[in-house]
Amino acid sequence: MQKPAAAKPAGSKQSTQKAAAASPAAQKPGSQKPATSQPEASKPAPSGQQRPAGQRPAGAPQQRPAGQQQKLVRPAPKAKVRKARLLISKLDPWSVLKLSFLLSVALGIVTVVAAVVLWTVLDLTGVFDSVNNLLGEIAGSESSFNLAEIASLGQVAAFATIIAVVNVVLITAISTLAAVLYNISASLVGGIGVTLTDD
Repeated sequence: MQKPAAAKPAGSKQSTQKAAAASPAAQKPGSQKPATSQPEASKPAPSGQQRPAGQRPAGAPQQRPAGQQQKLVRPAPKAKVRKARLLISKLDPWSVLKLSFLLSVALGIVTVVAAVVLWTVLDLTGVFDSVNNLLGEIAGSESSFNLAEIASLGQVAAFATIIAVVNVVLITAISTLAAVLYNISASLVGGIGVTLTDD
């Protein structure tokens, strides 16, 4: 014996119809996002079509104004000149003695060589003969004055050597004494100030 099918209540059908009608109304028109489209700038322009004046290609570098480029270039800073102030507070007398002795010996050698060279030049140019003739005219023909015999080369070289030796002794002694006096005065005053700077 078959059972009769259970009949659904009429209220359940009405509720499902209301839910289906309310679902499209629940969706807002602004909730759906349009599909993204690629910008027109990325698409290559046709060969025959010209680009607008204000539009730049996507890959072209942006050029800055001339004023901004000049501001970016800065001059190199100038190096400061360094200065150092020093005081010569003491001189070693022994070192001054050695240095002054060597310099005075060199000066003596130069003196002897200069005297010999000067006598040779005077002899070759005939100065001695001219002086002898002048003195002979003044004194008379009987005078036998000869300047080359009185001031011969040997006598001039010997005289120059004696002067050089005396100069060596005097310069060495005076330089050493000056160093001692400087040390005494530097202890009272503070010495000579020297300022050193870079080029």
